[in-house]
Amino acid sequence: MSGRAGRSPLPWLGALLVLYLLVPFVGLVVHLVSTGQRGFGVPGLWSALGTSVLTASISTGIIAALGIPLAFSLSRATGRLADVVGVLVLLPLALPPLVSGILLISVLGPHAWIGRLTGGRLTDSLAGVVAAQTFVAAPFLIVAARSAFASVEPPLAEVAATLGLGPMASFWRVSLVVAWPGVAAGLLLAWLRAFGEFGATIILAYHPYTIPVFSYVQFSASGLTDTLAPAVLAVIAAGALGVAALAVVGRRPRVPRRQPALPPPARPAGAAPGPVGFRVDRRLGTFHLEVAYEGRAGHLAVLGPSGAGKSTLLRALAGLLGTGSDEVHLEGTELGALPPERRHVGYVPQDPSLLPNRSLWHQLVLSPRAAAPVAAFWLDRLGLDGLEHRLPAELSGGQRQRVALARALCADSQVLLLDEPLSALDTPVRRELRNELRHLLAEAPVSSVLVTHDPEEAALLADEILVVCDGRLLQAGPRAELFARPCSLEVARLLGVRNVALGRLGDDGRLQAGALTIGLPEVLGPRPPAGTEVLWRVAPEEVRLATHGLAASVLDVADLGLTTEVVVELAPGIELAARAPSGLSAPVPTVGERCSVELGRGAIWAWGKGEEVVLS
Repeated sequence: MSGRAGRSPLPWLGALLVLYLLVPFVGLVVHLVSTGQRGFGVPGLWSALGTSVLTASISTGIIAALGIPLAFSLSRATGRLADVVGVLVLLPLALPPLVSGILLISVLGPHAWIGRLTGGRLTDSLAGVVAAQTFVAAPFLIVAARSAFASVEPPLAEVAATLGLGPMASFWRVSLVVAWPGVAAGLLLAWLRAFGEFGATIILAYHPYTIPVFSYVQFSASGLTDTLAPAVLAVIAAGALGVAALAVVGRRPRVPRRQPALPPPARPAGAAPGPVGFRVDRRLGTFHLEVAYEGRAGHLAVLGPSGAGKSTLLRALAGLLGTGSDEVHLEGTELGALPPERRHVGYVPQDPSLLPNRSLWHQLVLSPRAAAPVAAFWLDRLGLDGLEHRLPAELSGGQRQRVALARALCADSQVLLLDEPLSALDTPVRRELRNELRHLLAEAPVSSVLVTHDPEEAALLADEILVVCDGRLLQAGPRAELFARPCSLEVARLLGVRNVALGRLGDDGRLQAGALTIGLPEVLGPRPPAGTEVLWRVAPEEVRLATHGLAASVLDVADLGLTTEVVVELAPGIELAARAPSGLSAPVPTVGERCSVELGRGAIWAWGKGEEVVLS
């Protein structure tokens, strides 16, 4: 305990409650030791214990079979109906047990319709005990399991769907696996509550005796002496189950350190990546996403700011938004009407979304489409060999991202959907993995759609780029074309293209940009008419500080380590960045200083709205 915690009164207050909870057990031991008559020989004791254990186990089985699906459904459902059902299943917790018994006997008793239909066999019988215990104990499982299922990250289920797991397979192999500690704790609480149920049981099924009813009868007849034995047996039974369950629930997942016997690696078969095309039109609340593009290359990048709809577009392509009117096709094959498990897409979300209690190898072969030899190939290709026995918590961030990528590739994917998979990594790791991903996409027989906000990443990993903002497509086309001629200042900013501004051709063929007039050294093709509005740019490397040239003032100076960037203003609203290697002998100007700027010959490029290069 730290010094700060030692000075806090909170642990001492908690210790008082622990002490209070332990005192009755100490009192039971004292009475047990001090008296010679403990009640272990009282007729009916052992049969009552057997009845309690049997009925509590049956009740827990019923609760598990019906309550786990209900808890899962409630954890995923939204709306008023889900809220109403959630409250209804909690009512038995709020009712006094005797009231629960009265409610049950009003519908299951011999004079009720169900009771008459069953010949009165639901009262004073094992069935009646089970019915009473199930009613009062079910909420304990539902509360714990619902919370456990709600804590399962949604991307886990989404990734499972794209790997080819249907809803039931995803539930059994993903959701239940991850939520199992909480579900198991709920089952334990439900069993203990059923084992100790008294009020509803004594109203609905007085016979056969359970341990609580037997203890009540014995205490009413002979006092404390003959009830020591059932109390001890109840504590032992509940304690043994609790210790066993906690050993399972609280145990840290462990994987055998002996490496699995891997099959010989086999390179995945397939043709060259095919072009991806789509038309997505979705409304999510007030947000409207409408993007359509017919790709001509196998690797696309979707570039845009946060909130542009990039991830929504990717989830629509994966089928995770449900099948609507979207069109998604790969090499002429329409995928839009298929559920995600049948689209053969590999989805890699921003978070790796790995199963926390499954080894690396089990992550790779999670898909029913995964072939072990192909998984062994990607294990080796991505530098994960020797780690196949490790759990996700034992891997670095870069290794976890490699596992997520390998898992998607093992699932016989035709298209990789990459949702900023490198954004959470440190810069050196991100650069290393980005270069590796570039080589992998060049050799793998799979198309790709990458979502990113990094222009350099888009240029490195894609042949064609789509620039989106606010759910709409601003510009799309081959990589070189977009970077050379962005269609607007907004697109230029999103692409990270520096020194782009609006201008207009003057009568003398010179470029007018606000109050600035620039001579154009060379013309390619016929000169556009005067007054034509154009976009123009100058590469930062072609802007030089000189003794003669265009007058400017220094707005900013930034030492970037290997280079120095100087931002100058040529005229109001016209700013250019000049970049040169650091450490040159020429003095570095200061902010606010007047200077002259010289533009390299042929440095100015201008183009009109039709993206036709007119000046160079």
